[in-house]
Amino acid sequence: MTDNRPHILVCNDDGIDAEGLHALAVSMKKIGRVTVVAPAEPHSGMGHAMTLGVPLRIKSYEKNNRFFGHTVSGTPVDCIKAALSHILKEKPDIIVSGINYGSNTATNTLYSGTVGAALEGRIQHIPSLAFSLTTYENANFTYAAKFARKLVRKVLREGLPEDTILSVNIPNVDEKDIQGVAITRQGKSRWAEDTIERDDMYGNPYYWLSGRLQLMDDDMQQDEYAVRQNYVAITPIAVDMTNHQALQPLKQWKLKK
Repeated sequence: MTDNRPHILVCNDDGIDAEGLHALAVSMKKIGRVTVVAPAEPHSGMGHAMTLGVPLRIKSYEKNNRFFGHTVSGTPVDCIKAALSHILKEKPDIIVSGINYGSNTATNTLYSGTVGAALEGRIQHIPSLAFSLTTYENANFTYAAKFARKLVRKVLREGLPEDTILSVNIPNVDEKDIQGVAITRQGKSRWAEDTIERDDMYGNPYYWLSGRLQLMDDDMQQDEYAVRQNYVAITPIAVDMTNHQALQPLKQWKLKK
């Protein structure tokens, strides 16, 4: 019997073993046919990076002795490219990326491999969404997976604006504590960087990059502020990165060759 349900491609940046990926895949199977293609290893913070000059390896992956999906020895963007060119026989109806450990709000959006995978899907003219849970510890993906399913159903019915993905950040709280859903813009919160210097066994210095996200937003229209008030923040992110407001002022410079 032919399964006419929508075909959903699931990816992430935390790797094939990530709990959030499994929660998302299980949730998506309730509404469609699911193909999982994810990095063989964690690739957080890769943004829109892709692998050049090094061969990619695609392998089957089993969970509990059953086929679960495919791994790619590269970045989240590599996974989308490999899925569309070598794994799938036809384009999926929608791509969902996540569920990420940690928020992808404000400037995190620029670094996020979760968002990068969704953007690559949109570049390939496929409706795409990125889902993130706003915690790095004690993660509970139950409500996030449920909300993802609800929103994917909506997008399958309504579609998305051209060249736009949805970046969805979900608070790590019980469903009863969710205050609502906010349509937001990318906030201005940024990382306060901290680089830790240490020496290896030979006395050579090496460095760990760390830091914390500084809240620089103060209203419900900004994603990071909204999730801190226990709202699900849905931010439309455009493939076109042009600052259109800057075009006319720059034209007034009257530059010549």
